[in-house]
Amino acid sequence: MTAPTVIFDEVSKFYGEVLGVNRVTLQIPPGITSLVGPNGSGKTTLLNLMTGLIHPDAGTISLRGLSPRDPEHLMRITGYATQYDSAPRWATGLSFIATGLLLFGYSRAEAEEKAWKALERLGLTEAANRKMAGYSKGMRQRVRLAQAIAHEPDLLLLDEPLNGLDPLIRADTIALFRMWAAQGRHVIISSHVLQEVDLISDQVILIANGMIVAEGKIRDVREEIHEHPCQFIIRCSNASKVAALLFNEDHITEIRLNEDRMGLLVMTKSSEQLSRSIGRIALDGYGIDSVIPADENVDALYEYLIGEGK
Repeated sequence: MTAPTVIFDEVSKFYGEVLGVNRVTLQIPPGITSLVGPNGSGKTTLLNLMTGLIHPDAGTISLRGLSPRDPEHLMRITGYATQYDSAPRWATGLSFIATGLLLFGYSRAEAEEKAWKALERLGLTEAANRKMAGYSKGMRQRVRLAQAIAHEPDLLLLDEPLNGLDPLIRADTIALFRMWAAQGRHVIISSHVLQEVDLISDQVILIANGMIVAEGKIRDVREEIHEHPCQFIIRCSNASKVAALLFNEDHITEIRLNEDRMGLLVMTKSSEQLSRSIGRIALDGYGIDSVIPADENVDALYEYLIGEGK
């Protein structure tokens, strides 16, 4: 059987004359997918479209076979943790989550059992019966995550979910996302913390000015951008000579010697051609200790595609 998919087909959304997203077409498989972009790029608009909080002005959306215009069924498979701290301060963590579960038709006992299990997963059982007014920022973030997962949704939508979490809780939360994804569910995360995106995502969707700039696995997307010079650090015993030999190659755009003269930073239009060149140089007797990609990460990709600060 084909895996359930989140599909956007030529979706546009405007807020009056302000663009939210424009002609977005996506097919998102199960797993962890990160929506990456600066503030105002359209990430939260995409999440709100998926939850049915807003509807597109054009195009269609399918969420694991369901329409966002079918809220009764969509709510049962969807968990949404926004970045906004709107939880009532008078409620306890347990009552906040259990009350929400009553809307799904669970009995009071079932709702409290599921709420407790969710709080346990997020390490909040000791604070379960305390009023949320006394919670720290990180605890309030965790209780929103607990609410989102309490009914075991197949589609988990998270807006900046790791903000305010201490390193240990952050690691446990990432492990929870991975477990969820391994079960064939969707975990769709909005984030601007690029190093975390690189670490946890199965795929990334880069968005700017309401439009999809690139999508796919970070490595695969990176390799598609042939016009952007790839950067490699080459450690070798005779860096000056290796640099001179490489500089004659058409695919080389820039070479910088390290201060220790034992390595160089090479920029090339083709990593494949560089690999062949390094092989020839090594066969000619020049010692090549290592060749390491210098920008095989989402930071370099994102800054190239979108431009820092745009």
